[in-house]
Amino acid sequence: MRTTFLTGAMLVGILAFSGPMASAQGQQPSAPKTQWSSTDLAMTYTTEGATVSPGGSNFWLQGGSLDGAVTFFRGFGFATNLTVDHASKFSPGLNLGETDIMAGPRYTYHRGSKHEYRIFGEALAGEVRATGPIFPTSRGFTDKANAFSWQAGGGLDISITKHIAIRAIEADYVRTYLPNNGTNTQDNLRLAVGVVLHIQNR
Repeated sequence: MRTTFLTGAMLVGILAFSGPMASAQGQQPSAPKTQWSSTDLAMTYTTEGATVSPGGSNFWLQGGSLDGAVTFFRGFGFATNLTVDHASKFSPGLNLGETDIMAGPRYTYHRGSKHEYRIFGEALAGEVRATGPIFPTSRGFTDKANAFSWQAGGGLDISITKHIAIRAIEADYVRTYLPNNGTNTQDNLRLAVGVVLHIQNR
């Protein structure tokens, strides 16, 4: 009789203890989702609507860009850009070449388990180096000038394979501070299309 009583008491105790344990296990937080990170390398054709001085004629520079970006936390990352543009005879006897080197933060939103498309926005800053006999100085004009520059904009990448995407469009507002005997600023619109190598780190 005593043995039967102890056995029953043990069973009741086990059941009473196992209930809260099961409930506690069911309430344990799920493991956090793995955050994706990636590296993107892009080569694009660029065209840039520009003007050198206030009231001057508008023209389009043509060239290309090399673009690199690392995304490392919830879509946030860092990007760099090298753009080389040129305009021939935008004014009688005048040519203009520009090289922009910039870097800064980028945010990327991706859609789809295979990242079918990615939309990014960025703000970059750096330096512009320009050539052309149109930059005023205290002694006249010079054919070379360096100045601060920045750009803000974004674009859309569409995947065609796991590692290759098309940059369907990128549009950036670009401001440079080259001398022009006026405001010493230029407000440009840069458009780009190209190919992207996408490397998914995890």
